[in-house]
Amino acid sequence: MNRLRANDWLFWGSIAACYLLQLMPLPQAMLPLKPWWLALVLMYWTLEAPDYVSLGRAFVLGLVGDVFSGDLLGEQALRLCVFCFILLRFRARLRFFPMWQQALAVLALLLNDRIVLLAIRAADGQLVPAASYWLAPFVGMLAWPWVFLLLDDARARLRVRDA
Repeated sequence: MNRLRANDWLFWGSIAACYLLQLMPLPQAMLPLKPWWLALVLMYWTLEAPDYVSLGRAFVLGLVGDVFSGDLLGEQALRLCVFCFILLRFRARLRFFPMWQQALAVLALLLNDRIVLLAIRAADGQLVPAASYWLAPFVGMLAWPWVFLLLDDARARLRVRDA
């Protein structure tokens, strides 16, 4: 299998894993701590292989995420478009940051996502969420190095195997 096809399998497999992780049931007390896995994985692919991620693909992946999670149709799609737009805009800088600075950038992007989500839900007429609503971006920041290292190691193994 050539490298391009192997990377395609890895990309789509990581996206499928994200959807499964989002659907994974957790106790009610742990739900505010669940990071947005799809955003973390798309951040990796945007930084390391931007030809896999476009705003159109982010929108479609967000629509699929909306269908899986039962959210307002287009909510995740809009959020992912904003997320990926910012990432694509600052990719040249973020890519070469040390891991701790990338983690802080992930925190800033996920906090921005929470503000976008808050605006969407306010426009929908929903109530202001509890303070635990703001915990997931911090968990995403802590998960980012592990997501990055896992996917980077998988891509490196594919490169070695094809060489």
